Amino acid sequence: MKALEYLNKVETILKEVKGSQLQAIQQAAELVAHTIEGSGLLHVFGCGHSQMYAEELFYRAGGLVPVNAILEPALSLRPEAPKSTWFERCPDYGKEILKNEPAQPGDTLIIASTSGRNAVPIDAALQAKDMGLKVIALTSMAFTRSVKSRHASGKLLYELADVVLDNCGVSGDAVIGFEGIPFKAGPTSTVVGCAILQAVIVEAIEKLLARGITPPVWVSSNLDQGDQINSRYIKEYRGRVKCL
Repeated sequence: MKALEYLNKVETILKEVKGSQLQAIQQAAELVAHTIEGSGLLHVFGCGHSQMYAEELFYRAGGLVPVNAILEPALSLRPEAPKSTWFERCPDYGKEILKNEPAQPGDTLIIASTSGRNAVPIDAALQAKDMGLKVIALTSMAFTRSVKSRHASGKLLYELADVVLDNCGVSGDAVIGFEGIPFKAGPTSTVVGCAILQAVIVEAIEKLLARGITPPVWVSSNLDQGDQINSRYIKEYRGRVKCL
């Protein structure tokens, strides 16, 4: 049963993450906590399907409020997905994207790229460093070490990050083989990557509370008090967070 095989693969990878990534999760959480403590923003960026990580952490019930999702339209799958692949490889585009975001020194930027090889995420990392931001990379080390950079510098994303979060995925991302199909199906990067990032967020919240700081957290709008609580956050952060 391929469904069970896939779930077992994901479970195995999550166990690998638990065994190998807790220190990096702690380090990433410390960067996020330091940023929030200093009244800064956590920015989240990815191209194509990796935009889902920005959507996962932004305006999410149970998530931190000071999160800015960088949702560049040209890099989304809408309205024509193949264009996002082309744009992701454009030199200097990542730098221009970040220049137009409400990013300040002391902020933290999460950049998600499973292969870590394309120009836009690498340029975004370079620009972030120039602007005084800390960079957290969410990538697959097995994948990125199996490919060459498409950036003029020859660098891969993980080489530019202050903290690297490895989603422990395989080269090509997919894990389920079928007879008669030359490539595998069943990618794991999204389900595992979202778990890793949510682990970073809850760890950052714990660190802040230990310092006597109560960070703002979104409440489900389907709870009776949700709208009332969230409206205060929207009023406070509108103008600072782009998509609010």
